[in-house]
Amino acid sequence: MKSSIDRGQLVPDDVMSRLMLSDLRALDHSSWLIDGFPRTVSQAEALDDAFTVDTVINLNVPFQTIKQRLSSRWTHLSSGRVYNVDFNPPKVPGLDDVTGETLVQREDDTPETVTRRLKAYQNQTEPVLEFYRSKGVLEIFSGTETNKIWPHVEAFLRRKVSPVEQTAA
Repeated sequence: MKSSIDRGQLVPDDVMSRLMLSDLRALDHSSWLIDGFPRTVSQAEALDDAFTVDTVINLNVPFQTIKQRLSSRWTHLSSGRVYNVDFNPPKVPGLDDVTGETLVQREDDTPETVTRRLKAYQNQTEPVLEFYRSKGVLEIFSGTETNKIWPHVEAFLRRKVSPVEQTAA
């Protein structure tokens, strides 16, 4: 999987479907929210064959916004701390705030790799959105800032989830 991601490619459908469906089956038909799956029609069909999908949420964020955020992301490898030079910069550029060790930009966060990943995402995912749009289960939320999109998503999810399920969570 890592080699596919590092080359800016998506993980093969059969691998993703097998992994995701196995994990979902282990949840014993509980309600669930998945991020980043399915990304192809083949994955959507596999999910649809195994489960009834009643809602699909698409966050419509301009690719330039995504590219800027990912390309500005730097990581402290040993701790996993993530910085963004635009909105969460380290106190000293290039160094971790806690240890002072060097930050690195992951291979899949370089501008070139992000551009390749976004093109692959667009080519493979647009048909998935149409697949779910045709089933009448697609909800789209558009914007460029989390704090502006999230309240709408949260309100939608609160309406969607029954009061009993909300209490249990």
